[in-house]
Amino acid sequence: MRVKTTIKLLFLTLLIPVTVFAETPSDVVAELQHDWAIANYQLSGDEQIKAYEALIDRANAAVDSNPRSAEILVWNGIIKSAFAGVKGGVGALGLAKQAKKSLEASMKLDDKALNGSAYASLGTLYFKVPGWPLGFGNDKKAVQLLEKALEINPDGIDPNYFYADYLREKKDFENAEKYLLKAQKAAPRADRPVADSGRQQEILTALLEVREKLGRVGS
Repeated sequence: MRVKTTIKLLFLTLLIPVTVFAETPSDVVAELQHDWAIANYQLSGDEQIKAYEALIDRANAAVDSNPRSAEILVWNGIIKSAFAGVKGGVGALGLAKQAKKSLEASMKLDDKALNGSAYASLGTLYFKVPGWPLGFGNDKKAVQLLEKALEINPDGIDPNYFYADYLREKKDFENAEKYLLKAQKAAPRADRPVADSGRQQEILTALLEVREKLGRVGS
């Protein structure tokens, strides 16, 4: 009887680590967010490309394991979209199309996941990607999505920066400056210091360019 009890306890003990250390979707999202920030802002050249390739493999595996997680689908899309920008060339459009698919899938599950991040990322894709017949780019669709992102998260650093980026590309420098300043004043995210630091540097660079265009250098 003691032997059976001992074996049963040993079996239960072996199960505990699996239960305790099993990653939740929130854990996976946190890891993807952190590792994307490192790849995007702290690496360059071949190191950055290798990091992104590994990150995409992990993001795809995460979706396979959590197909109903809107948050993981958002990050799958963000990572592929960002890598498309890094990679450029012929392969970029394929990545952009994959990113679009993931972001749209996330929105079908929960369009407000991660403060509506899918809208901001998809909107950016629509104005960065070439239009027909090469790609799916569409400025009208981009504006609709970017404005929806701001409606959901009006004070967020990312939606304000992405909308400013669109306005800057369209040479609406007055309004671009307005949204860049709003992005610059966004509250820091305690769980995303690397991403915030990198984004703030992008905002500063964009502000300098916009103010130069407006004749406000040094202001």
